[in-house]
Amino acid sequence: MTRHDTVARAAATPERPQPHAELGLTAAEYARIREILGRRPTDAELAIYSVMWSEHCSYKSSKAHLRQFAEKAPPTEALLAGIGHNAGVVDIGQGYAVTFKIESHNHPSYVEPFQGAATGVGGIVRDILAMGARPVAVMDALRFGPADAPDTRRVLPGVVSGISFYGNCLGLPNIGGELAFDPCYAGNPLVNALCVGVMRHGDLKRAAAEGPGNKVVLFGSRTGPDGIGGASVLASASFGGAGEGAKRPSVQVGDPFMEKLLIECCLELYAAGLVVGVQDLGAAGVSCATTELAAGGGVGMRVDLDAVPLRDAALGPAEILMSESQERMMAIVEPAGVGRFMEICARWDVPAEVIGEVTGTGRLEMTWHGELIVDLPPGSAADDGPVYDRSALRPAGQRELAADDPSALPRPAGAAGLRAGLLALLASPDAADKAWVTEQYDSYVRGDTVLAAPQDAGLVRIDERTGLGIALATDGNGRYTLLDPYAGAQLALAEAYRNVAVTGARPLAVTNCMNFGSPEDPAVMWQFAEAVRGLADACAALGVPVTGGNVSFYNQTGGTAIHPTPVIGVLGVHDDVRQRLSLGFREAGASVLLLGRTAAEFGGSLWARIAHGHLGGRPPRVDLDAERQLAAVFAAAAAGGLLAAAHDLSDGGLAVALAECCLAGGAGCTVSLPGDPFTSLFSESSARALVAVRPGCEAAFAGLCADRGVPAAVIGTTGGQHLAVTGGFSISLDELRAAHRQTLPGLFG
Repeated sequence: MTRHDTVARAAATPERPQPHAELGLTAAEYARIREILGRRPTDAELAIYSVMWSEHCSYKSSKAHLRQFAEKAPPTEALLAGIGHNAGVVDIGQGYAVTFKIESHNHPSYVEPFQGAATGVGGIVRDILAMGARPVAVMDALRFGPADAPDTRRVLPGVVSGISFYGNCLGLPNIGGELAFDPCYAGNPLVNALCVGVMRHGDLKRAAAEGPGNKVVLFGSRTGPDGIGGASVLASASFGGAGEGAKRPSVQVGDPFMEKLLIECCLELYAAGLVVGVQDLGAAGVSCATTELAAGGGVGMRVDLDAVPLRDAALGPAEILMSESQERMMAIVEPAGVGRFMEICARWDVPAEVIGEVTGTGRLEMTWHGELIVDLPPGSAADDGPVYDRSALRPAGQRELAADDPSALPRPAGAAGLRAGLLALLASPDAADKAWVTEQYDSYVRGDTVLAAPQDAGLVRIDERTGLGIALATDGNGRYTLLDPYAGAQLALAEAYRNVAVTGARPLAVTNCMNFGSPEDPAVMWQFAEAVRGLADACAALGVPVTGGNVSFYNQTGGTAIHPTPVIGVLGVHDDVRQRLSLGFREAGASVLLLGRTAAEFGGSLWARIAHGHLGGRPPRVDLDAERQLAAVFAAAAAGGLLAAAHDLSDGGLAVALAECCLAGGAGCTVSLPGDPFTSLFSESSARALVAVRPGCEAAFAGLCADRGVPAAVIGTTGGQHLAVTGGFSISLDELRAAHRQTLPGLFG
């Protein structure tokens, strides 16, 4: 009997309809699978295609747009690995490379907040590990429904606890991120996790199998029933076999202690030169690892599914292939190195098993109980999934939304009104102190964290001798992006870029997590297409390439989508972290300067939302050249030791920035507001920052700003225990602190 006859026999049950629709496959996609194979797929093959052709794994609705990131990418010699790899890798100098990426775990975190968020951290850490790097820090960007809603009180504490538990157990510092609230995220929170790792250039690993005869080793946790079908649908009971009807958990269950062992084990295996290719097992599990490794190397692979170590002996082959059990990796190992590989795994108490070998057939073949149940070209699953050019139409009412400018809204009257407005913004959940969250994370474990929340960006030391370091920030604003997706994506990038720059670092590269509603909705696809176009254009203008990221669609409750929310992560390089800039006013006598141009821009602003519940108008004007010049000023000012503090302006404008600088450093300030006091305090014009210039350095800093064409207005001095506006109001730091710090503990403490 030929190999084809064996598979044909396994598939020859035409009287039993195959559950392709339940697995998320359309009738046309199912027909295409049959065309590729030239026959009816086996249940195991159908399982592979269902997860590999899912929106999550194949990017079938977004791929046509995401190509712009490569097509418009600015030329750079720093990029060592980009889109298409587990994570982007960039050269940061001195022989070091850094890999970083952000991904979503939104839906699992709503279903089971603790495990959904915890395994989101674990998954992104393994992406970094699979590139050959040691993970050194994590960040998270979180969004929930109204802060006082019962469901937010259910979801948020569990998400924070899951992130804290997993990251702290791994010994990875959490160096920053975001926390925001909006009714649009009720029922669909966003949990985006970022990880960054460090390696030497020669340590780079790729997800590519090479060398017929090399062994395929699965190592880490045993395969269980958790998360089966998570990449497509929860469909474990759709298949026949021993596992049919069994209760399966819909969200993966994490074990950070095994992941910690796995990290150290992998790094020793890499150092010993035993790994030819490697892939982590996340979404789509064994299906993903085998197809991507084989397709990446242009080879075949033969796998014995009976050899996969199981936690549940009742699992059938399709369930093994779809399981998303955590803390697993797959490596390609030369036969002569298998013994040493197993010895290292045993020393770290990491289970490992040879489950197959690389072949020269160009086919992925899998057996179960001695019978061939999978025989397919791996590239057809990993690379050749459907690509859709979805209909994209401007949403009805988009023009009316943009025309609903907040300029006509009542403004606070007099000094008392401005004072009350500042305190209201500072106490709002979006602008309030996030210590209730961040204090649950260990931000300084490993001893290399230089800056962490509430700073504008996290900063990590890479080389102790030279002071070389990296800065990271994430940003996004769904209100801006709803008003104008093109500009909103650019503003998210600009803010993350600026947050990195105000530490004194040079922005170098970008990752992104694109959180949107259903791609089958033309209005959502218009938002997505515009946001991608805006981000690609802005990256080209700023000279920072997109190195990779994630698209998360179907973020909606019923038929109502979330605000389009691209979350942008920016990585920067700091030549010497000992010269970093931080946001706090600490000493008296420093000149306070406002950098950039301020206009009456309140569309999508925090003031309009908090004071009036209003969302409309145009978002702030984007000025990418001004952002570049501002970043150059900060890099030079940090190197010259000219500044005592630096902070970017974003949500809440100058009012919130002044309060945050005072509270972070413990020193007040007295300022005079240029122009209209309301506009000066609450406008959210972009490309702006607040600085405190060291005494005696005023002329040198003014020269830097003049050389770069950056407007710089002296508005006051630091000192005292009040935030005072000349001719206006004064608020003690104690009152500011009380307003700022009580909100989240009052809601969740």
